[in-house]
Amino acid sequence: MDQTEQQIGIKVYTNTTPPPQYDGTTQTPSKNKGRALMAKGVQKTLSKTSLLGNFLPTGTLLTFEMVLPSIYKNGQCTHIHTLMTHFLLSICALSCFFFHFTDSFHGPDGVVYYGFVTPGGLSVFKPGLPAVAVPKDDKFKVGFTDFVHAVMSVMVFVAIAFSDHRVTNCLFPGREKDMEQVRETFPLMVGIVCSGLFLVFPTSRRGIGCMSA
Repeated sequence: MDQTEQQIGIKVYTNTTPPPQYDGTTQTPSKNKGRALMAKGVQKTLSKTSLLGNFLPTGTLLTFEMVLPSIYKNGQCTHIHTLMTHFLLSICALSCFFFHFTDSFHGPDGVVYYGFVTPGGLSVFKPGLPAVAVPKDDKFKVGFTDFVHAVMSVMVFVAIAFSDHRVTNCLFPGREKDMEQVRETFPLMVGIVCSGLFLVFPTSRRGIGCMSA
């Protein structure tokens, strides 16, 4: 009886990953690094703007960001667009300044009343309220700190406005390189200076655009 010997061969496979092949659609590490640096720069700029926005009355920056696109619609900046940009900047800057001279208090009926701070005290927007006694505290009198906060608020708004390329391109045509440097450094400098001054001159005002008293 013939016996046939069969040999069983065993093959061992190793899990090896083929080297990556870069084609036209795959991003190289250098491109990924460039995109990461760009994203980091954008995030840094947005964080600086959001921190500066905390020093402004609520609604001022929002109004500016909502109206500006309607002025700078198609990227064209004519003489009319320049005048409208100046007018928008002036209105927002004045609101930042005057809103820091407002304060509020809670009346006996639970309603929050607003008014301007004056050397003689708080001047309520709705005079002739017999049921509401306007407080006569010294904290409702205008002082040096109010002027400091008003000026700093205007500076913060200007820094945020000039960090927008639509404003600089319209007001300073032909100076893109210089304005790019201004957009990079000016908001940071204003933020450092204003943060220090706001710490040195704290305020307890709860006026228009601020949290209620």
